[in-house]
Amino acid sequence: MSDDDAVDVEVESPDDAEADASAAATDESRDAARSNGTAAATAGGPSEDGDEVDSDPLADAVAEHDEDLAEEVAALEDELAETRAELLEKEEEIDELTSKLARVRADFSNYKQRAKQKQEDIRERASESLVERITPVRNDLLRALDQEEGSDLRPGVESTLEKFDEVLADEGVEPIDPEPGSDVDPARHQVMLRVESDQPDGTVHEVYEPGYEMGDRVVNEAKVTVSADEE
Repeated sequence: MSDDDAVDVEVESPDDAEADASAAATDESRDAARSNGTAAATAGGPSEDGDEVDSDPLADAVAEHDEDLAEEVAALEDELAETRAELLEKEEEIDELTSKLARVRADFSNYKQRAKQKQEDIRERASESLVERITPVRNDLLRALDQEEGSDLRPGVESTLEKFDEVLADEGVEPIDPEPGSDVDPARHQVMLRVESDQPDGTVHEVYEPGYEMGDRVVNEAKVTVSADEE
């Protein structure tokens, strides 16, 4: 190899290497100090050197180090404020609805009490009206009993019965009085006995006591005897 082809190699001396290491350490210390100062500013507390950090808003503190991040923080703070305002509004709405519900419950309770009282009043007036119409029938029976012994009571009793039937009819009450030979209705007839009869087996033989129905409701079942086949 000729002298012209020789490559110049620069060898770093030990002193130069020590100086570079010292400079690198200084840079690392400076970066660490800067990081500590940023964290202290963000937390609103003291920095490493013991100085108090100003209590600026979070976005302002972040802006000193990162403008883009500060904008995001500011947006989040605005969103948080809006959410808190909405929450407060919802709480007010809940309070208002709770108050309305309490008033509705109170009104409904009062309505039920008024309706119950009205039904009781109607029932009482209806009972009074019925009594007013029945008592004359009782008086007619008393007059019939006051007649002299041996007199024929049948005409007076028949007349009283007609009046009584009129009162019941006006109240919507109809007698249950099935004809002999008619089918037994378990909902309207109460079978008392099974007897030998010339009526078809299992049909009404005789009405022992009439029943009564009012509209679709059976007040009293008719008591009947039922025919049985002769053996």
